[in-house]
Amino acid sequence: MSRIGAPDGALCGSVARMDDLAPDSPQTGLHLTDRPAWGYLLRDFLEMYRIIPAGGSAKIRAHQRLVREKITGVLRANPPLRVTDAATKPVTGHLQRALDQGRGTPMSRVIRSIDGLAGQLSWQYGYDKVPRGLDQKYAYAELLGPTGPVQSDQIILGLVLFAPGCIYPTHAHDGITESYICLSGAMSQNDQGVYVPGSMIFNLPGQMHRITVADLEPSLLAYAWIGPPEKLLSQKMVFSRKPRKTL
Repeated sequence: MSRIGAPDGALCGSVARMDDLAPDSPQTGLHLTDRPAWGYLLRDFLEMYRIIPAGGSAKIRAHQRLVREKITGVLRANPPLRVTDAATKPVTGHLQRALDQGRGTPMSRVIRSIDGLAGQLSWQYGYDKVPRGLDQKYAYAELLGPTGPVQSDQIILGLVLFAPGCIYPTHAHDGITESYICLSGAMSQNDQGVYVPGSMIFNLPGQMHRITVADLEPSLLAYAWIGPPEKLLSQKMVFSRKPRKTL
């Protein structure tokens, strides 16, 4: 899922702002502790960011610690829950397969929590105009954040679902540090290595990246975004394209 900024000289297309996705949606009158399934899911995210190794990287270790601190803060604050209507996209036809494939992996605990809330998730594109074909192969669901059912302006947690063979175009994130955790399937970033369940991808602000997915199975990813509240709220979503060659 992408808050995407085009590099110098690139052309931009498919623009949307995440603050157009109704962060002021009505509240339910309930708080996090009134719906234990959401609390369990957040605790499972916290545990993922505790047990996955940092590979000796001080930057990744610091990011994992910050994600845990932000989630812990949300759990202690017991924030209100927002009304979000469940929504599907064509790619969600692959969700059950992705969940089933993740049950026999180290990510089985969070997979069970996601499955328990699957009927309540609101899957979105995040773009006014989705590139041709991508509308069949991609969607994301925010779980915690400015537009999620659990509210926070300190961190965004969510899920990204890719259909088999999906190519998610090159993008970057202005002012946001991003990590993906593979929950099921197999995918690659920038054709540099293959990531399977339990693997983490770490992207610093401004780092260009492109995602490809294995041909035969879908891939389900968890993601965390850390950044200033104004960056998390005003997520300008743009794919970047190479400039046309002049004759």
